[in-house]
Amino acid sequence: MIRLVLAEPRGFCAGVRRAISLVEESLERFGAPVYVRHEIVHNKHVIADLKQKGAVFIDELDEADLSRPVIFSAHGVSDSVVKEAERLGLKFIDATCPLVGKVHYQIRKMAAAGKKIIIIGKASHPEIIGTRGQIPADYEACIISSAEEVDSLPFAATDDVGFVTQTTLSVNDTKEIISRLKARFPSLEGPGKNDICYATTNRQQAVGQLALQCPTVIIIGSKNSSNSRQLWEVALKSGAKRAFLIDDAAELDWDALDTKNPIGISAGASAPEYLVENLLVEFKRRYGIIDTVRLVITKENVNFRL
Repeated sequence: MIRLVLAEPRGFCAGVRRAISLVEESLERFGAPVYVRHEIVHNKHVIADLKQKGAVFIDELDEADLSRPVIFSAHGVSDSVVKEAERLGLKFIDATCPLVGKVHYQIRKMAAAGKKIIIIGKASHPEIIGTRGQIPADYEACIISSAEEVDSLPFAATDDVGFVTQTTLSVNDTKEIISRLKARFPSLEGPGKNDICYATTNRQQAVGQLALQCPTVIIIGSKNSSNSRQLWEVALKSGAKRAFLIDDAAELDWDALDTKNPIGISAGASAPEYLVENLLVEFKRRYGIIDTVRLVITKENVNFRL
């Protein structure tokens, strides 16, 4: 009998639920089409479902029908995007995750205080583009994604430096970067604790525990989802011999599974729970009776108002 260990918490976080609900409620209130600038969250099944309901995903605001609502994604947008929407006279709805919004507030506050700013995250990620875009393009700010980059920052140890972080990074890697920053900049200022969100932290901790008892770990999430990729990396770094990052059951390499040992399962914060349920159904279809157990590290009861 195959044993499957399900990590909890997993799947949708409060910010993702809020963003998807904003698109769905907008479609109910205003009818289709409703335009969404970039993917509302990074999951191909969520995007396909919303497209079917009448959402139209665009890269730039000038692609939208000016008479229709436009929604900004959960990753947040630059101040210039908001101003462009106002200039065009668009009716826009901001689905930015409130935790990302907190980072936006912090970086604007640092800039107002004249600090030199370090942004920890992936420069090409929409969240970091939106965060950097809260302050002028010519403002002195650097984006780094590793501890090694700290040494090459163009700031002096005596400078007034502050930092913010992307919310979906590796918890352990970010702690290492912050520690290195504090060693180089004694007066470094940042949040009371780093800005990696509760959901990212909880899911990474759960997967870390999962990997200790499961040689194989399956993460459900899209490849362009930062938080899902981080779960896959955490599984491998925490002891799993093999980890899979898949959009759904159809992508899994079933022949490569080690079915003699427990198999761990989790899902990124932008992956809907029905994908996990579908995976379990496929396990039962292929292997008959399965033993399913839960690995619970905490309970989440966070919800963000629309």
